[in-house]
Amino acid sequence: MLTQAQDKKTENPATKEANTLTEEIEVVRPYKPVLADAVKIRRNPDMDKQKPFKPVLSYSIIDKKLELNSNIKELQAQKMEDERASILSNNFVKLGAGNFNTAQGEIYVNSGSDEALQTGAYFKHLSQKGNLDHQQFSNQEMGIFGRTIGNSYAASGNLKYDRNSFFYYGFDPTSAVAPDMSKQRNNIISAEAEIISNYTESPVLNYAANIKAYQFNTIADAKESSVILSGSLNKDLSSFNVGLNASADLTSTKDVSYEIKNNILKANPYLTFKGDLYKLKLGANIVQELGTNTRLNIFPSVSAEFAILPGYANIFAKVNGDVLKTSLSEIALENPFLNENIGIKNSLEKINVEAGLNGNVGATFGYKIMAFYKNIENMPLFMNNSTKINRFDVIYDQGQSSVFGLEGEVNIKASDVFEIGGKAQIFNYELATESEAWFKPNFRLISNAKAQVNQKLYLNAELLFQGETKAKVNSTPGEFKASTLKSFMDLSAGAEYKVNKKIGVYLRANNIMGQSYQRYLFYPKMGLTLFGGLNYSF
Repeated sequence: MLTQAQDKKTENPATKEANTLTEEIEVVRPYKPVLADAVKIRRNPDMDKQKPFKPVLSYSIIDKKLELNSNIKELQAQKMEDERASILSNNFVKLGAGNFNTAQGEIYVNSGSDEALQTGAYFKHLSQKGNLDHQQFSNQEMGIFGRTIGNSYAASGNLKYDRNSFFYYGFDPTSAVAPDMSKQRNNIISAEAEIISNYTESPVLNYAANIKAYQFNTIADAKESSVILSGSLNKDLSSFNVGLNASADLTSTKDVSYEIKNNILKANPYLTFKGDLYKLKLGANIVQELGTNTRLNIFPSVSAEFAILPGYANIFAKVNGDVLKTSLSEIALENPFLNENIGIKNSLEKINVEAGLNGNVGATFGYKIMAFYKNIENMPLFMNNSTKINRFDVIYDQGQSSVFGLEGEVNIKASDVFEIGGKAQIFNYELATESEAWFKPNFRLISNAKAQVNQKLYLNAELLFQGETKAKVNSTPGEFKASTLKSFMDLSAGAEYKVNKKIGVYLRANNIMGQSYQRYLFYPKMGLTLFGGLNYSF
């Protein structure tokens, strides 16, 4: 590219017109651009020269422990809403009726839900009248009770009254003599108080004290009064437990023709050794009889238990002896059809040996199997009176009687809504003077079951089977013969349906097989008994 330089010349404006511009350009040479040489600074950086950096530091110490938490953080459960406190029904009323003029009534009253203090009262009535002449009875029971639990002790007490009214309705169908079917009434007033220490692993002495008293009388002149004081002390030492059980039984029995003082003092010192697989108890039972009869006896009191399969099976054995008190009130409870002036004599259980196997299979099945042998002096038995055939005397097998037996027991809880249990017993008697163990069976089976069908329907059943027994009868003056009472099975069942939380209906059937069996000679039981009614909780 060629560029030319120009020289501009301007004419004198005076020679031109005022609005005319004249300009002359003279080209001197062509334009040639030239770029001057650059001036470079020859300076390289010095890589070895470093300027030190000295920062100003300040320190502070924190007073805090450094925790290293490398575990997985625990999850926090979501808090649930507080449940509404359930309203408990502390009071209960039951009213029912059925065949055989059955009338039933029950009422229970309780103070409330305070676990530390419980008080209450109850009343029960049951009466029936059978098809036989004077086959009727009525029973009333009432009582009050209380219980309190402290920090170191628990105390309880109760007061009861029991009234049992009936007739001597038994008769010999082969006899032409009219029996005496007069009325009888047994009354017993009893009271009990107890205080025990709460269990603790500290070296403090554990204790328990109890007092029982009762007054028993019949419609005639038979009376019995008793006061029983008992207590226990035990203390855990380094490798064993030492303890003492003691009691004082002060009893007076009075009838038309006699009055007997029957006092018994007992002391049972012992040592207990425990391990992971065993428990051993060594002691003695010292018994002193005072009153009309005086006698001192000392018996062994030894027991042992070993786990052969811990948690499932244990073998056990026990050897002891005792004085068995004959009490008018207990005999009348077993057989109410007693004669006047029954004999009162304590029995002497010289030795009682038991051995067997027990255990559990989980929480649903428990069992016990054992054999036993007893040697008893003056074993009490019942016999029909020779004059009043429908009343019973108490006789004693004079001498040494032996009882050998087997016993089995199972309890099955299949679920929270069904459970069943039972006990079977076999007895073999060898008597000193009597030919038979009168009114004592050789076999007995007792069983019960409970089931909850749903939230409203509940079922229960009981079974009693007893083998044949022998009765001693005075056929002619001075002569006795044995009469056989057949074996029997008494099956009972009941059902309850809850209409709502407060109201329910129930139905009960006793002696479903309808057997008019005899537990005691000349006293047949009622047949099938049906009764039912309503219950109310509040």
